[in-house]
Amino acid sequence: MALRKDVKGFGMPWEDQFGYVQAVKVDDTIYVSGQLSHDEQGNVVGAAPLDDSGKIRDYSNMETQMRQTYVNAKKILSEFGATLDNVVEEVIYVTDMDKAMAVAGPVRKEAYGSEKPEVASTILVTPRLAFPTQLIEIKFIAKLG
Repeated sequence: MALRKDVKGFGMPWEDQFGYVQAVKVDDTIYVSGQLSHDEQGNVVGAAPLDDSGKIRDYSNMETQMRQTYVNAKKILSEFGATLDNVVEEVIYVTDMDKAMAVAGPVRKEAYGSEKPEVASTILVTPRLAFPTQLIEIKFIAKLG
């Protein structure tokens, strides 16, 4: 018997190019693909400046990107009638741990509306994400009910 899936997307070009959806709901669980700081047109909000070789030369837009990433997560969760209150786990991927740790506490507390969000959270550093100007990506698992 096939799994019954409810899927949602933003209609971004990379969804078709890569072949994925932004989120999948199975029963009472929502699995949210890694979110990033894009706007409605697919432009990276707070894009990191690159050097001549295409490497990130400045990580100071980490906070801007993190804030927009949570905005996008809220938007896709709302497609299922959920909010960040439904999130039980997040995995944060960043290209600079020091910059991320300097802003993560205040940004996460604001996004979740709590001094101690009740979310299992993991943060990892990676040399590069999908887009060269991207500093952060966050995947989520949320539960309904």
